[in-house]
Amino acid sequence: MTEALTSHPDLPVTDAPAGALPPAVTDVEAAVHAVADRARAASRRMARANRAWKDRGLRAVGAALLEHQDRVLAANAQDVAAGRANGTSAALLDRLTLTAARVQALAAALENLANLPDPVGNVVRGQTLPNGLRLRQVNVPMGVVAAIYEARPNVTVDIAGLALKSGNAVILRGGSAAAHTNAALVAILRDALESVGLPADAVQSVDEYGRAGAGVLMRARGRVDVLIPRGGRELIQTVVTNSSVPVIETGEGNVHIFLDASADEDMAVEILLNAKTQRPSVCNTVETLLVHSASTVLPAVAAALRGAGVTLHTDDRIRAALPADIESVPATDADWGTEYMDLDLAVAMVDSLDEAVQHIRTWSTGHTEAILTNDLANAERFIAEVDSAAVIVNASTRFTDGGELGLGAEVGISTQKLHARGPMGLTELTTTKWIVQGEGQVRA
Repeated sequence: MTEALTSHPDLPVTDAPAGALPPAVTDVEAAVHAVADRARAASRRMARANRAWKDRGLRAVGAALLEHQDRVLAANAQDVAAGRANGTSAALLDRLTLTAARVQALAAALENLANLPDPVGNVVRGQTLPNGLRLRQVNVPMGVVAAIYEARPNVTVDIAGLALKSGNAVILRGGSAAAHTNAALVAILRDALESVGLPADAVQSVDEYGRAGAGVLMRARGRVDVLIPRGGRELIQTVVTNSSVPVIETGEGNVHIFLDASADEDMAVEILLNAKTQRPSVCNTVETLLVHSASTVLPAVAAALRGAGVTLHTDDRIRAALPADIESVPATDADWGTEYMDLDLAVAMVDSLDEAVQHIRTWSTGHTEAILTNDLANAERFIAEVDSAAVIVNASTRFTDGGELGLGAEVGISTQKLHARGPMGLTELTTTKWIVQGEGQVRA
């Protein structure tokens, strides 16, 4: 495990003594701490900004992205070319790549954020006690939010936009694979904020400090309020294991769909094609299909998936049930635990809902699971017994997404259970504080 973790190009070496920094890193430590201190000062200004001011900032950023689209795409082309030369997988190249349409979608997401209610100041609960004390628990910004992520330049804009709307400052570590793109985006974001009188230091990057900078960021407890890793298992586990800053864990997506015996064929085909092929490189794509042995729709589903270029990794019973002209490869135990992020799908046959739920409990990463069924009782049991961040009935797993669920965008999809779970939008980037107002009361 240590060898795998220390080989990651964007994370610090982890086999040094805890808390130790090589001499060459001490300057990096001072530099990253200075970034964090500027972010803290900016966060105090952001906490005072009203909704209109923050929304002006979001719209200014969106307009600047469109105005400087050619600059962003040129920088991205450098990163994509380097990725191809380095043998980056097709799935990661897809995540790395920005197009004119994707830049326009980022600008549209910022406009959506501007149109959403401001979570800051929202009253979670309140009451007046018998002694006359008036209590309110209200949402307030986290303060300084840091994010470590890889090869996903869209995350730069998504996280910055969410942090700004929720009154936070953000420190970004976007990884070497997207270095040129992220540098261009951060510069555009900072200029746009300054243009409307918001602090440029509300958005900063530590990319220039490399792996050492990521290590210092993870240990900046007291300067950084919360750290969000977003990427593959290796990155996430390294951050969770080595960070002294509180971490909200976003997990990988080993996503399941259970095809119940009662499921409609046309619906099953359409949903499976969407869930697997619309954008296979993302975490809400289905990776395992569980088929009830009494279902009659397997041939149609398998034929549609194969027609779309999906490689089926099947168990013995599925292979025996498939028509001879539908190709598949034998599944191994490793397939049930794999997040392919590509046009591959593991397929197993089960004899009951109980068996499907047990398979999911064994292999799930707690991200998203779905059931396709016309049996209401089975749907309700599936909802009650499957413990994942999102449970879906008769719809594509691709809907586990902040934008699709009306959150405007997302920082990531949390698979933990503390504070935030599922797509993390504006409210998930706030905490709460108690406001107690009295008229001279003292405790007896």
